[in-house]
Amino acid sequence: MSSTLAPSRALSGYWRAARAPRYSLLFALPLLVLYETLAALLPRSETGGVRNGADVMLKSLFVFLAGTHGPLLFGVVLIGVCVWLVRRDVAARGAGLDGWMFGAMFAESVALALAFGVVVGVITARLLGAVGVLALGPMDRLDVWTQLMVSLGAGLYEELLFRVILVSALAVVARRLLGWREWVAGAVATVLGAVIFSASHYVGPYGDTLRVRSFVFRMVGGTFFSAIYLLRGFGIVAWTHALYDVLLLFG
Repeated sequence: MSSTLAPSRALSGYWRAARAPRYSLLFALPLLVLYETLAALLPRSETGGVRNGADVMLKSLFVFLAGTHGPLLFGVVLIGVCVWLVRRDVAARGAGLDGWMFGAMFAESVALALAFGVVVGVITARLLGAVGVLALGPMDRLDVWTQLMVSLGAGLYEELLFRVILVSALAVVARRLLGWREWVAGAVATVLGAVIFSASHYVGPYGDTLRVRSFVFRMVGGTFFSAIYLLRGFGIVAWTHALYDVLLLFG
């Protein structure tokens, strides 16, 4: 009896713990390090100062407030908030970290990234009656290291901006100001956030050419990422997004 229940309890414990800040935020940390390291090391003459669009949008307020020190201030605030959340979670749980969790979370992210293209592609094809692989667009003019940097940044900063901040803010506004029920507010926030997420890919010098198929694909993808965020937490959705973009880059 106990041997039968043990795997079930372990899976249940993993499912809950992976969403907790002590695992979710620490799991996302390597993405931040890899992205910022590549951005710092790549010659500006080759990249033209290219950064992930969500990264630029998030840091723009801090640049407005602190000028050239804005990105540094943003980094301090971001890391400071994450450290506070992790420490609070560890203190509340009264337990340390299990290293195997991060390996399991990475494996789950790989599986979700592999499933993403298939699931979203099938849904898009059923909606539009068209199939095909989503191309990188103008980004393919950049060298592979710059594309890799932008792909890693997409997982981190796009999920932070469009899922953690935007969808959460839209849901709060719908509930508190409009008085909508929680599930209605969440559904509308998810769909509207997915539309804005998709539209953001067509803005700027490296924005894609607007096409119905790519717009719908990204809108469905944004909804898929929102579901992963709500069910599995920030760390796993960030890695899923980054790994999918990397697979698309080297596929």
